[in-house]
Amino acid sequence: MGFRNLKMVDRVVYGRGCLDQLDEIIRPHRKSGLPMIFLVDHFFEQKPLTSRIPISGNDKIIFADVSSEPKTSYVDDISAGLKKEFGSVSGIIGIGGGSVMDLAKAVSLMMNNPGSSADYQGWDLVQNPGVYKVGIPTLSGTGAEVSRTCVLTGPTKKLGMNSDFTPFDQIVLDPELTSNAPVNQRFYTGMDCYIHCVESLKGTFLNEFSKSHGEKALLLCEEVFLNKSEWNDESDDQLMMASYAGGMSIAYSQVGVAHAVSYGLSYLLGTRHGIGNCIVMNQLEEYYPEGVEVFRKMVEKNGVDIPQGITKGLSDVQFDTMIDVSMGMSPLWENALGKDWERIMTRKKLRTLFERL
Repeated sequence: MGFRNLKMVDRVVYGRGCLDQLDEIIRPHRKSGLPMIFLVDHFFEQKPLTSRIPISGNDKIIFADVSSEPKTSYVDDISAGLKKEFGSVSGIIGIGGGSVMDLAKAVSLMMNNPGSSADYQGWDLVQNPGVYKVGIPTLSGTGAEVSRTCVLTGPTKKLGMNSDFTPFDQIVLDPELTSNAPVNQRFYTGMDCYIHCVESLKGTFLNEFSKSHGEKALLLCEEVFLNKSEWNDESDDQLMMASYAGGMSIAYSQVGVAHAVSYGLSYLLGTRHGIGNCIVMNQLEEYYPEGVEVFRKMVEKNGVDIPQGITKGLSDVQFDTMIDVSMGMSPLWENALGKDWERIMTRKKLRTLFERL
């Protein structure tokens, strides 16, 4: 039997205010005449954070429009524009939530790989390492800072560029950057982490590596969203480490039903990943009874609204599109339901589940 030789992030710096070390961290990776490109969530345009970015020489800030999740066409546009303007770059530095993390990883890879990013949606299709890349999360929960994928919506599917070349070379984990996140956004992204962990811990791929990270992340999520009377600095610290540990948990296992269904939802309706997972999780008692019960307590405690009835009135063709995308996520289904998952999760059963959302 072969064990997967897991590629992890090379370097991690953690601590309040560690963003201020970014200049010295990236300096050794600067190549003469080639800029560092800072991909920054457009949320931060004209906000104080932007003035802390260590711009030098011909460096460039690109404010990334992540009002919808990253598309392969957007990745291709950015990387083609950079090649045209500079030929190559010293590195790509992503500052933002999970969408910006994924965008930064994808653009880094496309600087050194031919064709379209859509050509690499799948497992181990990327041929060449990308340029140097740094991830600086300003939201906690997705685990995108440590994962070996960058999830993109392409012309025919929503699927990541899953490869050993995808993880960041460096991540900067500064909990101060997450302190002003909008309450709902923080909750939906935090729930992405919680749901990762439930799916990993209940999956058939479970092993002690995944379990030890997943259990710790789950406890931190419960501490933050259930046990605390009010949000404070410690909550930001804990959720940032939950995100990291949750990402590590699925690195050596997989997610499950909620993610597989949520991908179909988001491909058709453009539903954001965190909220999409919440909408689906709310209906998954059959698969994760204890997880759903705790999830609903968290929703109630935090006074957050989970939309319902979002698939009402969709056509058969639209349902089929969502089902096709979800069914394409075979590793997720196998983790959730075992090797004969296709006998258990039929198209008809999946349709019924989509109708409940």
